[in-house]
Amino acid sequence: MSHNTFGHLFRVTTWGESHGPALGAVVDGCPPGIRFTLDDLQSFLDKRKPGQSRFVTQRREEDLVKVLSGVMPQDDGSMISTGTPISLMIDNTDQRSKDYGDIAKRYRPGHADYTYDVKYGIRDYRGGGRSSARETAARVAAGALARLVVPGVTIRGALVQIGKHKINRANWDWAQVSENPFFAPDPEIVPVWEAYLDEIRKAGSSVGAVIEVVAEGVPAGIGAPVYGKLDQDIASLLMSINAVKGVEIGNGFGSAEITGEENADEMRIGADGKPVFLSNHAGGILGGISTGEPIVARFAIKPTSSILTERRSIDADMNEVDVRTKGRHDPCVGIRAVPVGEAMLACAIADHYLRDRGQTGRLK
Repeated sequence: MSHNTFGHLFRVTTWGESHGPALGAVVDGCPPGIRFTLDDLQSFLDKRKPGQSRFVTQRREEDLVKVLSGVMPQDDGSMISTGTPISLMIDNTDQRSKDYGDIAKRYRPGHADYTYDVKYGIRDYRGGGRSSARETAARVAAGALARLVVPGVTIRGALVQIGKHKINRANWDWAQVSENPFFAPDPEIVPVWEAYLDEIRKAGSSVGAVIEVVAEGVPAGIGAPVYGKLDQDIASLLMSINAVKGVEIGNGFGSAEITGEENADEMRIGADGKPVFLSNHAGGILGGISTGEPIVARFAIKPTSSILTERRSIDADMNEVDVRTKGRHDPCVGIRAVPVGEAMLACAIADHYLRDRGQTGRLK
C-alpha cells in the first residue's frame, strides 16, 4: 500500500527523495531481448535536467543514469534486457538542505507540506522529499525504456501555454521544440515567454503552464473497455506528475462547446483499402481503445508553490505564520515537465501494448 508503483505488465516503482543520496526506478516486466545503450536513456534525462537556462531552477545535477540490473552487457558497449527487473539509479549531487531550514515546521501554502504531515506524522522538508519534482527524473529514465517496448511509435511533447500566453497553433513546427529553452513549437511565442518569465523570476514568483504530448504510430486496438481504458490510464499517469491539476484527451473540455456533428470523427476507406479518419477530435482513443490516429493529451501544471513572496500559513504547532521560501526553484515548473509527460505517455502505451499482446496473442 505504499503507492510507489504503477502499471500492470510494464511495472515501474520509483524510489528516493529530492535531498537523499540518490533516486531511481525499478522497471519490472520489460520484455527480454531489447538492445539499448546508456545514451538511449540519457538523451531523455538531458532534456529534463535542471540548470539549462535562466527560466528553470539553477540546481546543478548531471542526472547521469546507471543501470544496475536486468541486462547483459555486450561487447559493443550496448546491453540487452534479460526479462528480469531493470534497476535504474541517478545520484543527487547538488543538494542544499540548509536552504529549507526556515520551513522545517512551517507549511508552504499550495505545497504538500501540510497533507504529508497529516498523513504520515513526519515530512521531509528538504526540497519536499518525495513530493519534489526531482522525483520525476526516475520517471523519465523508465519512460526511455518504455519507448523501446513498442516498435514504430514516436512520442513527443511541447509547451503550449505559459500563464495566459498561448502558442499560435498555425505556427506549429516540431523542429522548433529543440531549438528553444521552452520546448515551444511556435517560434513567435519564444520572445513573449522570455520577457514574461523574466518578470516572474525577478519578482520571486511563479506561474503555471499547459503541456501537450502526442504519440504517433500507435496501432489501432490497444486498450480495453470499461475499467482498462487506454485514456483512463494515460490520464492517471499524467495526473500523478507533480503539480498537475488537470488532464484532457483530444478535444477534452472543448468537446462541451461543440455539437455532435462537429465532434464526430468521420471515416472513409483510404487508397490502401484501410480505414481513414477525417479528423481526430477523440485524440486517438474511442471507447478506451486506440484508433490508430495520433494519441493527443494535454495537462495543466500549477505555479510552483515555493516562492519568495510572503504568504499566510500555519506551522506544525498550530501557530499562524507568514512563509517565504528560499532556495532554487523553477519560476515555471511546466517547462521541465515536457519530457516527464512524454515518459508517462510512453509507459502507459508500453503497458497496454503488452497487455493487449497477452490477451489477444497478436503483435500489432
